[in-house]
Amino acid sequence: MKKNEFLNLLINSGIEKSEAIAELELILELVLKKTKEELLFVENFDDDTILPYIKKRIETKKPIQYVLCQAFFMGEIFYVDENVLIPRPETELLVLSGLEEAFLKAKVLDIGTGSGIIACMLKKRNPTLDVTGVDISDLALEIARKNAKKLNLENISFIKSDIFSSLNEKFDLIISNPPYIPVKMKKTIQREVLFEPDIALYTNDEKGVYFYEKIVESAPYYLNKNGTILFEIMYNQADFIKEILIKNGFFDIKVIKDLSGHERVIKAKLKEKRS
Repeated sequence: MKKNEFLNLLINSGIEKSEAIAELELILELVLKKTKEELLFVENFDDDTILPYIKKRIETKKPIQYVLCQAFFMGEIFYVDENVLIPRPETELLVLSGLEEAFLKAKVLDIGTGSGIIACMLKKRNPTLDVTGVDISDLALEIARKNAKKLNLENISFIKSDIFSSLNEKFDLIISNPPYIPVKMKKTIQREVLFEPDIALYTNDEKGVYFYEKIVESAPYYLNKNGTILFEIMYNQADFIKEILIKNGFFDIKVIKDLSGHERVIKAKLKEKRS
């Protein structure tokens, strides 16, 4: 079949055209292991190779990344399934901000590591970092370890921990993309997102800041002097999180906008070291 024929199958199933184009490109790149440039020179594709993924996407309605069990993030291919979030391009800003803050041989803690994309890309881009990723989910940690091994980053520590519960050391940088969507918003969420784990997405409080509060309240006991805390946030949460940070002894608070102009990352320094 030709590319347009596969594309029409997706569109006719109710997938919006631009999304269908992106999904088909992802299928072709990951299944055929070819770049977009290489695919420009391919006119016909083997039905037996591509069609099963198209049919499964249409029949199950699952996000294409779960159908493929693969997703791109910062130029690398990660394993994903329904036990972890699908990597979003917006999270690249969090990783890049972390790389700016993490000095040579710094100790870094990734809270709620999930598939391990943040921990892995920090270590991949700066091999001198001492990176630990924690998560409450055994299944997520298994996936994170799998991704680290795939990228030859087996010296990352992945630990089961409810935030800081299993830790007894201090870090120079704490980074996190915690759950931040108020559960009341679930009914307005895109259909495909419903396949992603609730535990990684939603909070029960009105503003979606529960986990920021939990992390920030204890963070001073786990940060070295002049340590940095760095979060991904939802577009309307910056002011609330600033208040939480100030209340718990953080200063030099900065909010970073993504390419769409939305407030996406917030960072702050610890004023003083607590024993």
